[in-house]
Amino acid sequence: MTETTSYETMGHRSPSLRTSRNRACWAAFLALVLAGSGLLTAPSAQAEDTRPTDAELLAKCNNGTKQCVFHPSGPLVRAPGAARRVGDEAHNCTTRIQRSGITWSDTVEESNSLGLSMTVGVGFAGPWSLSITTSYETTWKSSKTASETTFIDVRPGHIGWVTRTSEMQKVNGTYELIFKDRFHGKRYWYVPFEATGPTETSSVSQRTRPMTEEERASNCPAQ
Repeated sequence: MTETTSYETMGHRSPSLRTSRNRACWAAFLALVLAGSGLLTAPSAQAEDTRPTDAELLAKCNNGTKQCVFHPSGPLVRAPGAARRVGDEAHNCTTRIQRSGITWSDTVEESNSLGLSMTVGVGFAGPWSLSITTSYETTWKSSKTASETTFIDVRPGHIGWVTRTSEMQKVNGTYELIFKDRFHGKRYWYVPFEATGPTETSSVSQRTRPMTEEERASNCPAQ
């Protein structure tokens, strides 16, 4: 009678069975390694694909770009700004017309669709201002300050004040940014932009009206 020796019954496993299990272990190990490397690289790839905000892009103007140019979509438009009360009020508590000198200083600043400051340091125009100036061949002012003394005649029992209205200029267009190296995966970015800034022109007006009883009591205590 011939005996057949079994690897399983003798506590041994067949070579083919060991090979299959080794392959399965290696496959599982490689899957874990690949999954781990994917987790490590996913965030950076994801960050590269995320679009930066328009404010972040314009902050890179002349700061990593080969070119930062404003392309206007239409002509520069001028229009009067809002009337602003400047200086102190003049109260006439006498019985005669009084001439009062109201000394004032007023600064009008630009505003834009992104809420960004258009200047770099006091008195120095930033790259955005220079780009707009080049595009329209006119000086773009980020701010304009005017100071003077305005004389106003105030009738008895009246209050007087001064208002200033600055002429504004409005631009509309798109900034084209070309980066030296890829920024968030791209070398070309486009940012829509709209801004309003002051010009050199402004007007000053004088206003008067009767004082209220409360204003008379507060400003003319001797009467």
